[in-house]
Amino acid sequence: MERTPTGTAASPGPPGTAASPGSPGLPGPSGPIGLADPSGPSGLTRASALPGPSGPSSPSGASGLPGPSDLIGLAGASGLPGSPVFLPDGPGLLDGVPRRRTVAGPGRRGPSASGLPAPARERSRPRPWRLLPTPTGTPFTFFYALVLAVTSYVTARADPALVRSLHENSSTDVAHLLHAPVPVLAASALWVAGGIASPFVPGFLLVLTALERRVGGVRTAGVFLLGHILATLATEIPVGLAVLAGHLPDSSLHRLDYGVSFGVAASVGALAGLLAPWPRRLLLAVSGGTLLRDLLALTDPLSNWGHLIALAIGVATWPWVRRRGSGAREWCV
Repeated sequence: MERTPTGTAASPGPPGTAASPGSPGLPGPSGPIGLADPSGPSGLTRASALPGPSGPSSPSGASGLPGPSDLIGLAGASGLPGSPVFLPDGPGLLDGVPRRRTVAGPGRRGPSASGLPAPARERSRPRPWRLLPTPTGTPFTFFYALVLAVTSYVTARADPALVRSLHENSSTDVAHLLHAPVPVLAASALWVAGGIASPFVPGFLLVLTALERRVGGVRTAGVFLLGHILATLATEIPVGLAVLAGHLPDSSLHRLDYGVSFGVAASVGALAGLLAPWPRRLLLAVSGGTLLRDLLALTDPLSNWGHLIALAIGVATWPWVRRRGSGAREWCV
């Protein structure tokens, strides 16, 4: 709402100028400054006599326009930031009509020199620390990473015979799955195959952190456990059936199968569904190509098939994770 001064008399113009009583002091459509417009209906003057702090006359010059001090007085008349300021007409303005602008006071966010609002500038700043888990931002990934760090330290420092016994009791082979499926599936996910030097360690930190920041800890844990459990069953059940059919020896029922790699592969597949089309295709092409190359190398066909199955399980969770992450389709940094 415009604030206009009241109770002041208009400055008299030059001789021969008539100001109509009660005129609002608005400029006329034409005519020199300070002279009456003979063609106008009410004889209004071109110069609006806006009073300054010291009185109705302005020290800005003979034109009668308010000076800088008058403008400051008008801006602070309300005592609040963002008060309207009446600026005089200049080149390019509509026929001398004073413009109304708003002064941004303290506490108001306005565009900066870059032309972007403050929230947009904050989002555009790189934040590399968000690539790593934190106890408040990504509690599932953070505390799970602490557990894996402890077990990896035990693997590196403890007696080799003790470490092998722990791994064997945590192995998700057919024999253990038949006797205690739930405990062995949980224990298997507490170890990193290959220790701290495994490439799945940085994959675990980066992928699960990015996924949890987008969809939350509950859905991230769900994707991880879904890939870990289903990929394990999809690779071990055929082994048990092959042993029953006589195609594999009984020793195939007892093998070392543990680690977090199936859960990480499923998390990669789920994270790809939250990216833009080109980053999604690139991530799936690189991860899928790497896993397919390992499968063709025939180093560990059972585990390699499990990784590809886990990646497909993560892709299958796209409708579920997208319902939670549809409002955050951007990189965490």
